[in-house]
Amino acid sequence: MNHTRQTKMFIGAMTLAAAAAAGYAAFSSHTLHVYYAATVLALSAVTSRMKVKLPGINGNMSVNLPFLLTAAMNLSAAEAILVTCVSTAVQCWPRKGAKFNPQQMTFNLSMMTFATCAASLIGHAPWLGRAQWSSSAFGLALAGVTLFLGQTVPVAAIIGVSEGKAAGTIWWSLAHLSFPYYVLSAGVCSMVQTASSHLGWPLALAVFPAMYGVHRSYRMYFGKAAETRPAMKVRAAAAGA
Repeated sequence: MNHTRQTKMFIGAMTLAAAAAAGYAAFSSHTLHVYYAATVLALSAVTSRMKVKLPGINGNMSVNLPFLLTAAMNLSAAEAILVTCVSTAVQCWPRKGAKFNPQQMTFNLSMMTFATCAASLIGHAPWLGRAQWSSSAFGLALAGVTLFLGQTVPVAAIIGVSEGKAAGTIWWSLAHLSFPYYVLSAGVCSMVQTASSHLGWPLALAVFPAMYGVHRSYRMYFGKAAETRPAMKVRAAAAGA
């Protein structure tokens, strides 16, 4: 079986998983947050074009991650998926003159949908509400780890399938590059949740302009590192993708 066929099968499996997750989210989501969701969607879409090229991989990491984690933690699962899909589509849409890749877009949307749904469900797990310690902080940590694994594992897997390389080694490289940013995003999301409880969510979202400074710092750092590392051929979205 050649790598092209394996890649198509993997994308098909990822698409089915995303469809199942989206269907479950649609039936399990009841409380809607229209204005909050619209604001997070707009901000995540705008920041999705602020991307950092990862050294050693033909892909990028977007600054929209804190918005996606905020959506998973503070919106319904269906709203979080909507925010993620729009943001991912904007992030992956080719620039003027570049060729549109339907397989790449399908994989990225499917991977992000599944990861976001899983993060939302775990972050809002009923048993967290019965915990004796800080369920909010622990739920955020679990959601962040779930989003991290839900994005990096499929990306490493499809690169491994496409190039016939060890997915574990590829994943470790992705994790090494992107994990600090997930930790930072979880911290920003925690700040938003704390500020929201005291000041209201519109003012809390004002902390996100600081992500522009983070983007500039990462871009400078990875720009120098990219000069010394050869790039892999597969391009994917989001976490190290």
